[in-house]
Amino acid sequence: MKPDLSKFFTPYKDPESGVTSWLLTKKVAPVQQGFYFVNSSLSRDNRYLWFYCAFPPAGSHRIGRTLGVVDFQKQTINHYPDTAFINCSPLICDETGGIYWSTTKCVCYRGPNPKDPVDIIAALPEDLFGERFVRQVATHFTPSPDGRELFFDAQSGDGFFAGTVNIKSGTLHVWQRFDRLYDHGQFCPIDNDLALLAQENMIDPLTGEKTKYDDRLWLIKRDGAFKPVFPQKTRVTHEWWDTDGRHVYAINNSPQFEGPAIFRVNPHTAIVQNIWPGQYWHAHDFDHGRLLVADRHHLTGFYRGCPSSVYFIDTENKKEVTIVSLNPEHHSAGSVYHIDPHPRFSPDGTMVVFTATVRNEVDLALAFTDDLLTA
Repeated sequence: MKPDLSKFFTPYKDPESGVTSWLLTKKVAPVQQGFYFVNSSLSRDNRYLWFYCAFPPAGSHRIGRTLGVVDFQKQTINHYPDTAFINCSPLICDETGGIYWSTTKCVCYRGPNPKDPVDIIAALPEDLFGERFVRQVATHFTPSPDGRELFFDAQSGDGFFAGTVNIKSGTLHVWQRFDRLYDHGQFCPIDNDLALLAQENMIDPLTGEKTKYDDRLWLIKRDGAFKPVFPQKTRVTHEWWDTDGRHVYAINNSPQFEGPAIFRVNPHTAIVQNIWPGQYWHAHDFDHGRLLVADRHHLTGFYRGCPSSVYFIDTENKKEVTIVSLNPEHHSAGSVYHIDPHPRFSPDGTMVVFTATVRNEVDLALAFTDDLLTA
């Protein structure tokens, strides 16, 4: 279904490339963002478009944002204050178009309609969370291939652990505990017993001192087996599974693996294929790397809200198109909300969802893949 954007969206033509994007200019919150790129903002049938909402200066990218949703079939837009979530935990349910998310006390679900109730599908157990400071339950929930579980990566008190929550029973099963932070956990799309984890920079909660990661990509099994993807320590960023479940993509901004480039790796053999040469920030693919979208920040000194741009490439003909040549820097209180474009394809590949600041506001934006291929 190609949605009708005429009611809530305004076209924006990039002054350099001529590519048209569509901005969600109907506001239910001052800051409206697309999801972090690992999870889709669009439901599988393209009916529901979910987005992060923020009301500056309240909250941050870690806690205090809420959710809004556009129903393209009913041509409605709603904001749900009862969806206040931590980190980037929201995940759309493929079957219903509803949404899962986490608070510091429970895992929740609600449908997309205003009269739908909020269901607590899992209370966080005392032995793992209790009265401890909960920094995260899941960086971003991902579903098991059979749809029965959600994968989580938690930081509670001074403990780090990862595992699954059963959607029906609410039971949490810890796969492994760690002595440092591993996050960005993602279920393998074809294996209920396998997930990807990322070793992450760790911040001391008392001093603010940062301990940098030195080996990014790891595989974890349900039985607790845990191993790095590469035989050597490797620093990459912003990884995601190919939908084939047999490859992982990551951003490589160093000379390793003949980079910089976005690469595709078989995590069981560590064989790397460079897909899109160049330095990028976040990215996502469709059709096993045939099409990619990515963003890039413009300054050597990165900061939240810095200027950025968004790109598309068809890797078969090596043609690259600029979707947005310049997202201006965003220095308001909104910069604490992780104002990055985070481009991502819809599940069927027909659209790209990202965050734009071209109006000097924080807007959710869409582009149609057919338009990008034509361009």
